[in-house]
Amino acid sequence: MKKQTVQGLVAVVGFLAAVEFASGMLQGFYTPIYTQIADHLSISDGDLNWFEAAQLIVSALCVPLLSRLGDLIGHKQVLLLSTAVTALGSWIVAFAPSFTTFLIGWAVQGAYVVWLPIEVAIIYRLTAGTGRQGLLTRRAAAILVGVLEVSVIVAALSSGALAERLSMPALLSIPAVVVTLCFVMIWFGISDLPPTASGRLDVRGFVLITSSLALVMAGLIAVRLEGPASPIAWLLVVAGLLLLVPLTRHSRGLDEPLVDVRLLASPNQWPIQVTAFLFGFSVLGAQIPLSTFAQTPKELGYGLGVDTQTVSYLIAVYVLSMAAGAFSLPLWSRWLGARNALVLGALLVALGYALWLPLHDTVLQAMVNMGVAGAGSGMLVAALPAAAAAAAPPERTGFATGMTNGTKTVGGAIASSIFAIALASTGSIEDAEAGHASLEGYMTVWAICSVAGLVAAGLLLLAPKHVFEGAGAEEPVTV
Repeated sequence: MKKQTVQGLVAVVGFLAAVEFASGMLQGFYTPIYTQIADHLSISDGDLNWFEAAQLIVSALCVPLLSRLGDLIGHKQVLLLSTAVTALGSWIVAFAPSFTTFLIGWAVQGAYVVWLPIEVAIIYRLTAGTGRQGLLTRRAAAILVGVLEVSVIVAALSSGALAERLSMPALLSIPAVVVTLCFVMIWFGISDLPPTASGRLDVRGFVLITSSLALVMAGLIAVRLEGPASPIAWLLVVAGLLLLVPLTRHSRGLDEPLVDVRLLASPNQWPIQVTAFLFGFSVLGAQIPLSTFAQTPKELGYGLGVDTQTVSYLIAVYVLSMAAGAFSLPLWSRWLGARNALVLGALLVALGYALWLPLHDTVLQAMVNMGVAGAGSGMLVAALPAAAAAAAPPERTGFATGMTNGTKTVGGAIASSIFAIALASTGSIEDAEAGHASLEGYMTVWAICSVAGLVAAGLLLLAPKHVFEGAGAEEPVTV
């Protein structure tokens, strides 16, 4: 590999690392202050999950759309577009006067979810022809994930320290400023790359997938409002699932569909994508319940009863364990084989959440649980996009890597809705009046996350071994 190529790649990874710092700010800054946000908006802890569900469903819709646009108009352009939209959402969140306005801003902010897969696609293209494309992509992805995790810690500690010193609008303005500066860095720091594909955007496919997800989410909201016995709620869910049939027929009839069903259904892709879907339950859907449980007063007989600063420490433990998992993946791959290493990651996620069921009384127990789950999560975060890219044709790498985030996000959105229902439908009247979810609801959340991890581990065994080897998962992560 030529020296100039190496220097150019290092420069690009450096600017992309700045993007991941902003991503970490969005993912870590709000978590310690969820309870304070609920108080600011006069809502219950359980209802916070609807914010997450709304953002995740917007993110899920953004991923296939923006990933396809990346292949059609260029990845830098899409990175700029998604950053501008995210900045807009962040400023709305900072100054939202009501629940509805905050919900809109929080949902719009979800456009950031496409950043990492687009970055991986950029690096994958830049390393073409080097003879080490998979390895270099894997190394760069590990660096970006590492920066992401460090920035999540910085963000969590910052918000925890500033929560009592700043007003809520001033506090929430900090992520908005960071994302706005990130837009400027992308504009000047990332070079343009020509599109990798031709054709048109599949508008009908976008309408079908949007309608499907919207109906499913509407059904879950109806379950929350009307109860699980509501026939309308389940009719909406079934209608949303049935729309997948015409979506599949439509996609199979196009050479360049928005949702490439043929690619997703291939033996190389579907185990990876379904694993990402199940992984979304814990890595996305369970974050708000973990934060609110930690700040639930111990006088209720459960909860950790800690302040925002301690919550930020718990997040730091979780994120550090994720970084350790991401960077240790190559070592586990050498010892166990690439595929078995990812199976181990999924099993660690399952174990970490299973430990919450008997061990949830002290901060130390919470740290152990989150450390175990975080290590497995880091392994999955680092490897799934690279594996999807290696298993896809060159003109569909943006779509394949994006869909690992897309399916993960759909999983998180559905899980957030289910968790909101679970946390609001059980427990005592006194807990509900105080705005706190019940212990039974939290137990349900942890059990679902654990089962999802176990199922993911089984699915990974169904993926062809060469998929993970092609992603360079067995090579050391060095630069």
